[in-house]
Order: sequence, then structure tokens, then C-alpha cells
Amino acid sequence: MNAILPFAVNFALACFALAMLCALIRLLRGPAAQDRILALDTLYINGMLTILMLGIGFGAAIYFDIALLIALFGFVGSTAMAKFLLRGEVIEP
Repeated sequence: MNAILPFAVNFALACFALAMLCALIRLLRGPAAQDRILALDTLYINGMLTILMLGIGFGAAIYFDIALLIALFGFVGSTAMAKFLLRGEVIEP
């Protein structure tokens, strides 16, 4: 079981890198703003999962805290962008 873990981590990192590349292409070429926001949401989720895989691979707990912060800020950012698309403003007077 211990010998397969580095292979699994490297395979997962390669898959996440490919998914981030696809999301980056959609972010740059998206036909609508909704597509770009969804691509950005996918990009931060894949970035968070990449950080988690690095934490598992290196065996360091600090990566998990960093991934939690990325998830928190990504959720807040996605919510703000969705509200901006719906109403045209983020903070209401």
C-alpha cells in the first residue's frame, strides 16, 4: 500500500493539472460571463485539490490549512461574482 501512494499522488496531480488547463481555456475563451465564472470556480477547486495532494504527498499539515483558506476565499468570490451578475452590484446601499 505504501508503494502505490506516490504513484497515486503523482497521477492525481497530473489529472488536476489537465483539469486546470481545460478550465483556463474556458476562462479565456468563454462565450458568456457565466461560463467564465464557472471556469474560475472550477479553477480554484482544482487548485485547492492540488494543494491537498501536495499535502498528502509531502506529509505536511500546513497544506491542509492553505487549502481551507483557498476554499473559503473561492466560495466568497464566487458568491460575490454571482450576485454581481444578477443585480449589477455586490454591496447594496
